[in-house]
Amino acid sequence: MVKAGVGINQNLSDHKKAASDAGVEALGKLGGSQPNIVFAFSSIQYNQEDVLAGLKSVFPSALIVGGSAAGEITSWVTNFDSVNVMAVASDQISFATGIGANVQADSSKAGAMAVEDLIKNKGGQKPNLLILIVDGMAANGSAVVEGARSVLGADAPMIGGSAGDDYLFKKTYEYYNDKVVTDTVVAVGFYGDFSYGFGIRHGWTPVGLPVKVTKANGVWIQELDGQPALKLYEDYFGKEASELVKEPLARMAYTYPIGIAVEGSDELLIRDPVIANEKGEISMAAAIPEGATVRLMIGDKDKAIDAAKWAAEMARGQLEGRNPAFILMFNCMARNKLLGLRCHEENQIVQKAIGAEVPMLGFYTYGEIGPLLGKKNTPAYFHNETMTLLVVGE
Repeated sequence: MVKAGVGINQNLSDHKKAASDAGVEALGKLGGSQPNIVFAFSSIQYNQEDVLAGLKSVFPSALIVGGSAAGEITSWVTNFDSVNVMAVASDQISFATGIGANVQADSSKAGAMAVEDLIKNKGGQKPNLLILIVDGMAANGSAVVEGARSVLGADAPMIGGSAGDDYLFKKTYEYYNDKVVTDTVVAVGFYGDFSYGFGIRHGWTPVGLPVKVTKANGVWIQELDGQPALKLYEDYFGKEASELVKEPLARMAYTYPIGIAVEGSDELLIRDPVIANEKGEISMAAAIPEGATVRLMIGDKDKAIDAAKWAAEMARGQLEGRNPAFILMFNCMARNKLLGLRCHEENQIVQKAIGAEVPMLGFYTYGEIGPLLGKKNTPAYFHNETMTLLVVGE
């Protein structure tokens, strides 16, 4: 048995009550079952400590994980000023959590620590499935994934996303049971007899010619083909570098990310630009190594929605005929900015493909985690601008 219930609330006048009311709504859909784990995400407009206090008042004994978001998603609505909650009860899946700190100082180490802590908390057992919730402003997402893979193995099944802060790009928060934390990686392990499916696709297409990263330092691309990296955007937008550094580059270039060629795959891995500096360097959402071949990418609304449909059908198919119990969606905030009012179409098409009655919870992220195209038994990567779905079944 796997049951899930979803609730959402927008009470900005009482942040604790907003969370507790969303929790009560989710709990009421479990038919009397008590949840093992609760997933929750909220707008940064809410006091995060109050959100967690409200959740603990409803779920005193359940594990609680989640964090701040750049938009909150449920089966029936997408909001940008709410608290959303999914409560999961199961007698065939057990859960464990772990945490890795100081992700800004050493993202790989923090990713490894979170998984090691999870395994320790489960008596030495490695999980059948791993979810990672990552600090969206402090972490090098690709290094977090590498750290987790170093513990679990190169092809270990993992999925997840980076916390957001309503497109402010200042500070994000993560929920770890009874604590609101930041600068962390939160790991969630699934154990037992269950089915699951991944669906991962972006729908962005390359423009212009390939270029090579000739100089990089961590998340900073310094040079492309021997020239300042920002020239790629100067040439495309017709703006001087001095104009492009005045505000986060992500606010202007969210529909023009960078795609990285991955050996053995036709699917380009997407990386978002975040900010640029006066030297013409670009800080990316995750590191791109020197020597990598990259392309400027462009987004299209119809292709983005088609990608969501493809991802949902892929995830549903991986259940191999078993009934889906719930959906977790990790969806990039750039997709929302691209789609605008059409963002609801993504949710609708996912539900139609997987099942209109299947509870769904999600949030708009600052980065997503999972294998290219959702293929099981292949390495997980850190993505941007990518529809990323987990469907859990019986």
